[in-house]
Amino acid sequence: MIEQGKQLSLPILKRALVGLYLSDDSGEEVLLPNKYCTKEMKPGGKVRVFIYRDSEGRKVATTQTPHIFLHEFALLKVSSVTSVGAFLDWGLEKDLMVPFREQKQKMEAGRWYIVYLDLDPKTDRLFASNRLERYIQNENLTVKEGDEVGLVIQQKTDLGYAVIINHKHKGLIYDNEVFKELRIGDRLKGFVKNVRDDHKIDISLHAIGYRGANDANSELILKQLEVCDGFLPLTDKSPPEEIYTRFGISKKAFKKSVGALYKQGLIEIQPRGILLL
Repeated sequence: MIEQGKQLSLPILKRALVGLYLSDDSGEEVLLPNKYCTKEMKPGGKVRVFIYRDSEGRKVATTQTPHIFLHEFALLKVSSVTSVGAFLDWGLEKDLMVPFREQKQKMEAGRWYIVYLDLDPKTDRLFASNRLERYIQNENLTVKEGDEVGLVIQQKTDLGYAVIINHKHKGLIYDNEVFKELRIGDRLKGFVKNVRDDHKIDISLHAIGYRGANDANSELILKQLEVCDGFLPLTDKSPPEEIYTRFGISKKAFKKSVGALYKQGLIEIQPRGILLL
């Protein structure tokens, strides 16, 4: 069976007046309409497509890339609200529906919401849900300390930023770990800093530990020293913002790397900055 909600590389089976028919190992066929076909697409070849159902309920393929995939979270804008639910712009011709029962609060046209893409087993149709708590759990964790993870910024809190980890778990980036602008819906990489006894997860935007971050950060500093004729006017008293602007790392990570380079005899720490030896 050809799966919906995913990008698949499917063989081109045959050409028809309405487009190209694609198939998979199960023998199921799906149409790629003419408007998405190119001269290079020929029977026997393959094409990468996204599968969903059209307005008449038929599975259809498109070469367009949506803003969200099955079992993932994304920030989407409501294009309209009708008697059956809200409809989101997800980058495809047919908008994505959020049934009323899947709205945590009544959605409004023109506003943006974090939603989850799921497949209704009864209707076999894709739908979005704003009831995020149904799809995020920390009881059975699939991550551990030090892991690099994918993040979606969910919301700003008093402590920092609540994030969705690998589209499965919830975590938190504390304010003192943030050295760049973060916006709701941003997708970025992070690292598991701490897993607490109650399964709450602390996230860092920088790799954890000497082997993970310090080597890379040290290399950044050395490269900058070479570019700047062997001297950088930065010290442990420099503002964190100045350090982040130059290196993209926190002041704590900078001081740790500078200390490591000094111990290795690669730099000299001077009152006005650091000197490459």
